[in-house]
Amino acid sequence: MNFEAIKAIYLFEMARTRRTLLQSVVSPVISTSLYFIVFGAAIGSRIQEVDGVSYGAFITPGLIMLTLLGQCIGNGSFGIYFPKFVGTIYEILSAPVAMSEIIIGFVGAAATKGMIIGAIILATATFFVDIRIEHPLMMVLFFVLTAVSFSLFGFMIGIWAKNFEQLNLVPMLVVPPLTFLGGSFYSINMLSPFWQAVSHLNPVLYLVSGFRWSFYGIADVNPLISLGMVTLFLVVCLVILHWIFKTGYRLKS
Repeated sequence: MNFEAIKAIYLFEMARTRRTLLQSVVSPVISTSLYFIVFGAAIGSRIQEVDGVSYGAFITPGLIMLTLLGQCIGNGSFGIYFPKFVGTIYEILSAPVAMSEIIIGFVGAAATKGMIIGAIILATATFFVDIRIEHPLMMVLFFVLTAVSFSLFGFMIGIWAKNFEQLNLVPMLVVPPLTFLGGSFYSINMLSPFWQAVSHLNPVLYLVSGFRWSFYGIADVNPLISLGMVTLFLVVCLVILHWIFKTGYRLKS
């Protein structure tokens, strides 16, 4: 394992965050604060509790997951797309660096940045609502697995994208609707049986449900099923990336 190569890629990607603190850190914190203010005033006054948890506290895991997914996909995709865009990807591919080392460097940095923002959002939420974490180890496990899985997913998008429009297609048009409709701001038990069945087709539901269970012990889906879905998504991403590097799909042409 070439740890120096991993370190070089990782530190280079992390340095980009320090140069864009307003965009990378301040913007998500302000956006989340607005969610608490707007939803707390508009909906929280009408829905006092959900499954015995105050509405503001109930939506906190969903807000963290919403931010985590967006940050990990965005950082993971841009991290590999920019070297493709400027042509430096060929230097990386021709260097004595293995596929696994490239992935660990880029994806590790994207996941780290996403988790830092997620932790900041969690800290910000404590100023607005009372939060408790009943299963801290499971919370960390869901947090890390989700960050790594969607950083890998973003990495795949960055390889697939041919231009900036395609790069932003999934993060802007696909992920937010799935997150909003995945039980981030409500329990699917509030829906009719038909829409509950439809909601179970949304993969984000399992992430939000499992993460919320680690906080309050309540879930729309069995937490073990949620954990299995996250793990399955991680494995699928790794298999696809193995095929991409083996065939050189949109990397060597």
